[in-house]
Amino acid sequence: MSFIVRRVNFKISSPLIQTRFASLVSYDNYLERRFKQWYSTGAIDKYQDKLLKKAKEQGFNSISEFLASAREDIEKKKKELNRIDPLKELEDYEKKMSGNNAKMTNARGPIDMNQKKVPFKTLDSFLNVEKIKELSKQEIEFLWRAKWMNKDDALCAVVPAEVFDRMLTNAKSSPIFVLPLPRAAADGKEASDQTQSVELHYIQWQFVGPNTVHCIMTSLAEFKLHNEFAKPHTIFQFHLEMAKEKKIVLMNGQVEPDTNVSLQDAQLLLLNVQRFWGAMGEETPIAKQRVKMLRDFTKGSPDFNVDLLISLSQSMEN
Repeated sequence: MSFIVRRVNFKISSPLIQTRFASLVSYDNYLERRFKQWYSTGAIDKYQDKLLKKAKEQGFNSISEFLASAREDIEKKKKELNRIDPLKELEDYEKKMSGNNAKMTNARGPIDMNQKKVPFKTLDSFLNVEKIKELSKQEIEFLWRAKWMNKDDALCAVVPAEVFDRMLTNAKSSPIFVLPLPRAAADGKEASDQTQSVELHYIQWQFVGPNTVHCIMTSLAEFKLHNEFAKPHTIFQFHLEMAKEKKIVLMNGQVEPDTNVSLQDAQLLLLNVQRFWGAMGEETPIAKQRVKMLRDFTKGSPDFNVDLLISLSQSMEN
């Protein structure tokens, strides 16, 4: 499967975000001034006895150790204040794309909060687990693929357990991310490099049972509109019942029929789920970049960059 690789120039121009960062810089400077004011040489000489007493109360052997710890606390506070909300970093891009005449995912309204919750499906919902345990790994794979082969809106896979374990480790520490999906112009015409449309999708892992993990997908625009009541357009289910004995994890996914997300769109998003959550390893330079971006998003690091996210997702390198 091949896609045209294009970059989108992304620039944060929101006055609200600029004001926010300006206030953080001012507060950083304030902390530095206060540190110098209270812990200057003159202040140390004047309050040496009190500082030494304070240092010993907190388990330090000297004033210098106490002051070094105080500076570390200030640096930690500065890092905390400089955290960003990555979803807000995407606002300018979403606004830009909304006026770009692109074919975006249909909004379907929120989930009814009063709707009765249906129990999640385990592997037993599809195959008799006790019976297939007696089969070989190859026979289980054949049955699993045969189960879904005639369903036009379904995807399935058999994932090696060690590969899924890598994804699961990253999913537990970083369960939420955004992934771009290339979109054609609404009129079907080829877009220039500067106007190539990319729609952002919200990805969330849910650990619903001891042997069942879900990866749900919805458009970022719909998630921002409805939050936890946003309707997923695609849900992938991973079943771990065969992981220990057969060293495989069975996956099935379904694309909802009332959206304009195609099976090919879901496959591309799933490919990038594998890439960014480390299924293909973390050894190559580009694989390291992808996993780092996932972690930067989770930590709210200023290093998170939408332009780089799009570039990494469209690159054919692994």
